Amino acid sequence: MISGSGGGPDGGGTEFTAEGLAPVLREACTTAGLDSVGAELLRLGSNAVYRLASLPIIVRIARDPSVLAEMDRAVKAARWLESEDFPATRVPAQIAQPLVVGGLVVTFWESVQENVEYATIGELADLLRRLHWLEEPQSLGLPYFDPLAKLATSLEGLDGVAGEDRQFLEERAAKLAKDYDRLDFVLPFGMIHGDANIGNLLRHSDGHAVFIDLDGFTLAPREWDLILTAIYYDRYGWHSKAEYAEFVHRYGFDLMNWPGYETLADLRELMMVVWLGHQVTANERSAAEFARRVRSLRTGEGRDEWNAF
Repeated sequence: MISGSGGGPDGGGTEFTAEGLAPVLREACTTAGLDSVGAELLRLGSNAVYRLASLPIIVRIARDPSVLAEMDRAVKAARWLESEDFPATRVPAQIAQPLVVGGLVVTFWESVQENVEYATIGELADLLRRLHWLEEPQSLGLPYFDPLAKLATSLEGLDGVAGEDRQFLEERAAKLAKDYDRLDFVLPFGMIHGDANIGNLLRHSDGHAVFIDLDGFTLAPREWDLILTAIYYDRYGWHSKAEYAEFVHRYGFDLMNWPGYETLADLRELMMVVWLGHQVTANERSAAEFARRVRSLRTGEGRDEWNAF
């Protein structure tokens, strides 16, 4: 799913912790004919991400039980991209997936390499340009991306957020919805990655860059695939001026010169904040970061103090 745009309750009453997910991981691997013994938990957020000890395979267990259709689409997208020889994460051919275990959606992916290494901003631009030239097959059944509907659904599940903060976010969303409807997009409409940022571009063990996290593959204005890199540089300082300049040069378009940039940036930023709002009950770090971001939205200051999640 598009990071920063989803969220929801845990599925099937399963506690989304290492202990609670252990039987889910074990059953899913058994069903897929894999050995879960010694699996390493790499990340626990919107997804629980494990690396198997027996094979170079990554197992993802989604926190939100409603993402079955999205993960089915991600698996199909991975298989299609492989047929196009496009550098993206691959799925094991012998495993029928996604699986639903304990009410949670489980998928299996080939490990890119043992140690996480991110690719470069320039490579991100190159792969986006290449992806945007591809014509999506009808067999994927890609839906149209509706950010306003996605945001509205996400706002409904903010049970751990204080009422005044939730009201503020809802009012901001309502204003941005009106502004978004007036945008005049200039790039071609078509297939997008949906969460294109440096965090979803890894270095493969053989040296080339590959896209991961294909949950957000949809049809939309291509500006959506450029906005994160722009605001990571412009608002949060996570990219340098030189890095952003290289991104623009290699992709061939500077989103920050487009009149609709601020509106799209505000909307994507809000989706990021609301997404984090679903994590506030999970740990103190998420709660502190959510509070910091809401304060920034209220005051317009302190965005350079945001931490990446």
